[in-house]
Amino acid sequence: MARLIMAVLWPSFLVAIVAEGFFFSLFDPRDMALGGAHVEMSPLGIYTLGFFCFWMFCSLASMLTCYLLNVPNDRNRRVRI
Repeated sequence: MARLIMAVLWPSFLVAIVAEGFFFSLFDPRDMALGGAHVEMSPLGIYTLGFFCFWMFCSLASMLTCYLLNVPNDRNRRVRI
């Protein structure tokens, strides 16, 4: 189980680093607005929150990949009604 968790978290961590770098190279954290209201956080707080959001989304993508790799082959099964 620990190996599966690391197979999901480590690649998603690395991709989140790259995604945050690309995102915040295009957008200034001091200009962020959420729902039309200016976000009252320090730039470091916005960077941190952004990193954890990117990491969460990348982890979900990695978990979906692991799930799809482990789905049994259903081609030879007959459907009983």
